[in-house]
Amino acid sequence: MLARPAFAPRGLEHFLSGFDAAAEMSASLSDPDALPGGTALCKAAGQLCYMSFGPRRTPNAEAERYFANIIASGHGSVLEHAVYSFLIYGVSRSLTHELVRHRAGFAFSQVSQRYVSGAVLRFVERPEFVDDPPLHEAFVRRIDAIAAQYSAMQRDLGEMQKHGDSVLAGQTGTERRKRVQQAARALLPNETEAPIIVSGNVRAWRHFIEARGNSHADIEIRVLASIVLSCLRRAEPILFGDYEETELSDGTVSITTVHRKV
Repeated sequence: MLARPAFAPRGLEHFLSGFDAAAEMSASLSDPDALPGGTALCKAAGQLCYMSFGPRRTPNAEAERYFANIIASGHGSVLEHAVYSFLIYGVSRSLTHELVRHRAGFAFSQVSQRYVSGAVLRFVERPEFVDDPPLHEAFVRRIDAIAAQYSAMQRDLGEMQKHGDSVLAGQTGTERRKRVQQAARALLPNETEAPIIVSGNVRAWRHFIEARGNSHADIEIRVLASIVLSCLRRAEPILFGDYEETELSDGTVSITTVHRKV
C-alpha cells in the first residue's frame, strides 16, 4: 500500500463553530476514540448528511455499528471518499487486462511497453505451473526463448532504422526508441510482468474484492484480491470486516460477504 487517507478533524472546526453554541456541534472534535483515517473520513461524510456532530451523534466507539448499518442498507456513497493506492507487481499482463476493466472509482498507471525497454523485462509464472515440473520447465524454456527473440527483434529493428526505414523513422532519440519498442512488443506474451499503481475508493475496492475474490475468478487475480483484502482489512478493519475467506482445494481462497455491491 502506497497511500491511504489521513483525516484532519480540525478542518471541521471553523464550519462547526458557526452554529449556535447550544447545539454543541463541535462535540465530535473532542471524541476520545480515534478511528483509522478512512473510517473517520467516511463517518464525517455520513454525519454531514444529517448534521449529526453534536452530543446525540453516533460516537466513534460505536463506529462499527454505524458502518454495519450503512453497508447492510447499501448506502455506499459515503465510502467513496476514502481512497487507497497500491503498487501491484509480480503480476502478469493477463491479470492487468482484467484489473483495468474496473473503471468506476479507480485510477491506473501501468508500465508502458512502448517506452520501457527489455532491460527490465520480467515474466510471471502461472500458479498452475509452479509445482508441476514439466509445466515449470516449459515455462522457463519459453520465457528464455521469448526474451532472446525480443532482444534480437530490437537489434534487427534498430539496424533497419539506421538504414533509413521510413516506418521506423523518428525525429528524436526517444521517438526512435519508441518506434522500435512498439514493434518489438508484439512478441511479448500475457505472461509478461505488468507493474501497475492502482488507486481506488472503498466502494470500488469492495466491488473488486467481491468480483475477483469469487471462486469462479481466474486464480491469479483471485490471489491478488485476497492480498488486497488483507492489506485493507489491516488498515480499515471496520470498513472491510464483513468479508469471509474460505480455503479452496487449489490452496487459494474464495472471498464472500452477505453485503454485496454496497
